[in-house]
Formats: sequence, structure tokens, C-alpha cells
Amino acid sequence: MKINPNEVELTGKWNVVNGKISSDMICERINWLTEHYLLKIAISKQCGGWETLFQDPSDKRYWERTYPQSEMQNGGPPMLRYITTNQAESKYDI
Repeated sequence: MKINPNEVELTGKWNVVNGKISSDMICERINWLTEHYLLKIAISKQCGGWETLFQDPSDKRYWERTYPQSEMQNGGPPMLRYITTNQAESKYDI
């Protein structure tokens, strides 16, 4: 379940099954990674906590969790994408 070196983006989706919303496997993977594997580094002050910076302890790459469909309830499904060190330092003041 860890992030492969060739991965740069994980985008979750919500499915409607029998009138109920359920998370797809990518959402579940993002949740597992952010709760059990990636190191939480910072929360974006500009976005009120809707964007969070993480770091992969294995390869030190930075990953940003966002909610690109923010118009949906609870911010919509998450997305986890690789960002460069320069991007992380600039946006999160690290």
C-alpha cells in the first residue's frame, strides 16, 4: 500500500450505490497512507486546513492532500499528489 516511486498522484472518487455514497479503493488508500504511513508536516494556513502536507519516510518526497471537488459535501473525495521541495517550502513555510 505504500507509494510506488513512479506514482505522482492518487485521486479518489465517490460512488453512489443504492442511494448511498461510498469511497472507492483510492480514497481508502489515501486515508490509510495519511493516517498510518506518511508523516504529517504542515497544514495550509491559507486554505483553512483543507490542504495538508505530508512526507514519505522512505524517499522523503512531499505529498499534498487536497479536496479538488470542494463543492461536494465534506469537501468531496481526497487527492494526494507529489509536490516538489520548493513548492512545499514556499506554500507551507517549512
